[in-house]
Amino acid sequence: MQFIESIEENSFAVGRYWGSLNSSLTQAGSIWTMNTGVSISDFNWVWNEKPLTNKDTKSIADIKEIYEKLNLRFWWWIYPSGQSPKTRTILQDAGLCLIEKVPCMAAALNDSASEKQIHNNITISPVKDKNDLLIWEDISFHGFEMPQRAREQYGAFVSSFDLSIASPQKLFLAYLDGKPVATSLLFVHNNTAGIYYVSTLPTYRNKGLGLLITLAAMQAAKQSGFKNIILQSSKFGLNVYKRAGFKEYCHADIYRFKTS
Repeated sequence: MQFIESIEENSFAVGRYWGSLNSSLTQAGSIWTMNTGVSISDFNWVWNEKPLTNKDTKSIADIKEIYEKLNLRFWWWIYPSGQSPKTRTILQDAGLCLIEKVPCMAAALNDSASEKQIHNNITISPVKDKNDLLIWEDISFHGFEMPQRAREQYGAFVSSFDLSIASPQKLFLAYLDGKPVATSLLFVHNNTAGIYYVSTLPTYRNKGLGLLITLAAMQAAKQSGFKNIILQSSKFGLNVYKRAGFKEYCHADIYRFKTS
């Protein structure tokens, strides 16, 4: 239960933080919404922190209208605290369909996996300034193979990141023979730490870089005094995260509106 609570707390907090960067964060009861301005569904989130009730049906209609006006699609995330048969029925009746169950994972930071030796031709560096941030933006954009139409929007989102020591985020770049090739992001909130934006350029995959950039974020969290760390995994990253010491503790249901 402790790990599930940490998964939810960090995931909700990062959504609220990213929504605060462009003042897009809204709340209606237990339902929260945010958007990054990026015209890709999984960059714009809705989530409910408690099971939905019939009183939420108007809020769901309002949310659909807001995103339609913004010309943005979004994903509705439902973590264990918000899951129920009633929630599923309400979303389905509102025209949303379940598209994925995302594994939610956690690892203890006293695991020796986070101390893996980095190869001599690989360097892991924190993002320290705006120039580093531009590189991080470029590598993550191409690492996630985003459509070119989203480039300017994604750049605007990333440029809003706070790089000060007070920021809850720390960003990392992996260099192979001096070339930037992979990214990760560590987000901390209260007693929780989470890893996001793990990406590797397509031509540099299957070289262990995804594992090493994940371990770099884990080591940073451990050095800051955190005992555990969480993440959500794509199906492609699952084995990498298991090698880093992560175990699956729950899943998040992702819904989206049906497209005609």
